[in-house]
Amino acid sequence: MLQTESGARELTRAECLSLLPTVPVGRLVFTDRALPAVVPVNFVLDGDQVVVRTGASSTLAAAVRGAVVAFEVDDYDRSARNGWTVTVTGRARQVTDPRELARLAERDLVPWVDADLPHFVVVPVELVSGRRVGTGPLALPH
Repeated sequence: MLQTESGARELTRAECLSLLPTVPVGRLVFTDRALPAVVPVNFVLDGDQVVVRTGASSTLAAAVRGAVVAFEVDDYDRSARNGWTVTVTGRARQVTDPRELARLAERDLVPWVDADLPHFVVVPVELVSGRRVGTGPLALPH
């Protein structure tokens, strides 16, 4: 477990998993041409996996296929000076099973861009960690 600075509290796995789907955007962290890359993505939590949509020939799809990646979400309340962050780590995979593709296509995961994004990348929640800062209630979406 990571040691947190004074004033921060480490979240349990259950707390992390309950906070994860409460925000609409996360950041997918991966390696692209041997350099760190971070891409904001909308997502859904499907059981114990994070799901994002992408194009078949996108850099994102190629870069994360089979790679260990991180996915991070957070929220904060500036005026109350509290917030939280959750990070998931797992081996990303592109969904190829037709039944799984059909099931995921029915999820409420509408791409932000006006493009055909028929492919899904999933990141299983293999490792999850989180922490919160402040003493007030956890900041949730408005």
